Order: sequence, then structure tokens, then C-alpha cells
Amino acid sequence: MHRSSGKSKNSKTANAPKKIISYEKKPDPAITEYSVQSLNWLRKAEFLMSAPKLNLCVEDTGYEIAFAGRSNAGKSSAINALTNQKQLARASKKPGRTQMINFFSLGNPDQRLVDLPGYGYAAVPEAMKIVWQKELENYLIHRQSLQGLVLLMDIRHPLQHFDVMMLEWAYSRKLFVHVLLTKSDKLNRGPANKALLEVKQQLKKMKLNFSIQLFSSLNKQGLEELASVMAGRLNFTLSESSQFDLDSIPEASEDDQDEI
Repeated sequence: MHRSSGKSKNSKTANAPKKIISYEKKPDPAITEYSVQSLNWLRKAEFLMSAPKLNLCVEDTGYEIAFAGRSNAGKSSAINALTNQKQLARASKKPGRTQMINFFSLGNPDQRLVDLPGYGYAAVPEAMKIVWQKELENYLIHRQSLQGLVLLMDIRHPLQHFDVMMLEWAYSRKLFVHVLLTKSDKLNRGPANKALLEVKQQLKKMKLNFSIQLFSSLNKQGLEELASVMAGRLNFTLSESSQFDLDSIPEASEDDQDEI
């Protein structure tokens, strides 16, 4: 009588080294290329001018995206990290340092980044705050070249009164808004993701379909995502740069610090 060896006929297959399967989603090369080139493009930013009032601003043509947020949201630091230029936007330890509407060209005068005066807390007289608020309102309502806002909110204190006001202004003008929850390095990953989810839920309750992401100027988190959003809204295409090289993009400076 034939005795079975006790081994399955598929024992060789069973004992073979198992292939490790990765379920991690691979990034789309086209998207990666676009985000990297978008960063390269934004790092060509140059200062154009500052204006205290709407009627003194750059000619209202082309496309521009404005960075807005409370005076301590890290606005200037975000612009400096995005453009890899430490002194492009003046970051200060004192909230409220940005007192004018600052314009930056992006390799083309008709494609601009705008740094708006910080709202909310600022170490200035009340009368000056009122003037700033009025000019900010004029810009948001009447500026035809304004395509949308990058709204910065400290991840630890999101959706303050003025933040909600800015969202409502943008919605009334049918502008897009991309929300940055800044200083995400101040929280561990779990709490940071929880804060992100909570803000998403609040925006949904407000019936505001705006995009949102985590961001850290200090750790350079979220630069590629932000660059891609801005490039898409400012009518930037891959064909606009004939000398694209993934390795040509400089590293963002590690010395840039978030505003407190």
C-alpha cells in the first residue's frame, strides 16, 4: 500500500518565498511632474509693488491669487517657503507687520501672487484697523483679476470670526478658496489629521465646497500640493517652461521660521 508523504502536491508553492504586495497608491507621474514644475515656476517670483489702496494697485489684468489670513497665521512664512526666498515676504515676530497689498510676479506680470494685510489681531490703533479692513473688502469685492484665495488658518485656532467672513466674501464672489491649516508641525500626526477632518466637516455644514490641506512652512509640508493648486488657477501649463528639469529645483531653505 502506497503511503502518503504527508506533503501537499502544492508544497513547493506553499514553501516558496511570498511576494510582498504593496497596496500603497503610486503617484501619477504626470501629476508629480506638474507639481514639481509648478514649484519651479513659483520660485521665480519677484516683487512688483506695494499699494496702500485699491486704486494704487497693479493694473487689474491677468490672473492673481491672494494669500489671506489672520496676522499670526504664518502668511509671509508660507510665501517665503513656497518661493524658496527667505526675504521675499517680510516675516515678523510681531503680528500685523504686513500693512499694504503686496504684489509679486511669477515670471509673467499677468500671473501674480498677492500678499494681503493680515486681519484680526495687529498692534496698531483701532482707526488703522478699520482702514485696513475697508481696503481689504474693496480688494476682495472689486478686483477683477482675482481668481481666488489661499486662506491661511493656524491649525490650533481655525475658523475664527474673520476667517468665516473671508470665506463668505469669496463665496459671494464665486471665487475659489484653498484653505491651509498652517503650523501643522505644532501637532502630532493624529491630532493634525483630526483637526483637518473637523474643519472639512465645518465647511461642509456651511455648504462651502473649498479644498483644504495641512501645511507647515517649517517642515516644508504641503508645498507641492499648494503649488499645483495655484498653478492650475493661474493658467500655468507645463508647456510654458521649455527647460523643465526635475533635478533643477532648489531645496527650500531650512532657516525660514513660522511666524508666531
